[in-house]
Amino acid sequence: MNHGEILQSIVFSTHALTRIAAQEAGNDAPAAQWRALSLLDGNNGQRVGELARTSRTTQPGMTRMLGQLEQEGLVLRSPDPEDSRATVVTITAEGRAALHAWRDEIQRILAPRFSDLDDSDWEHLSRAAEILHTHSLLERTAR
Repeated sequence: MNHGEILQSIVFSTHALTRIAAQEAGNDAPAAQWRALSLLDGNNGQRVGELARTSRTTQPGMTRMLGQLEQEGLVLRSPDPEDSRATVVTITAEGRAALHAWRDEIQRILAPRFSDLDDSDWEHLSRAAEILHTHSLLERTAR
């Protein structure tokens, strides 16, 4: 595989694994919900427009979803102290707990699929996870 094909394989495999975990868990929450909560977990206190852009959705769509998340107690919306026209979103303790519970469930569901890996395989995956994490953070700080 060339470099581009490796990157494609990583992206499509991670999407497939996330979909498999959601289906096997019976979790019907939209992936966009977990994506937004993950973005807030990593960088709390974001404007609605920034969350929409980062999540690759429209601002009205993000606003609707955030309304649902707020009703469920997972996020709080408040006026931006620097610009009263804008809204800042923060994840609540309940939102963080729900996100971490979902991540734990993903791990529990997917673990059997990887039970045949040896220590060397896990070392490779660990290094790959470090690389992917570092490069996904670069996107956030490059803006």
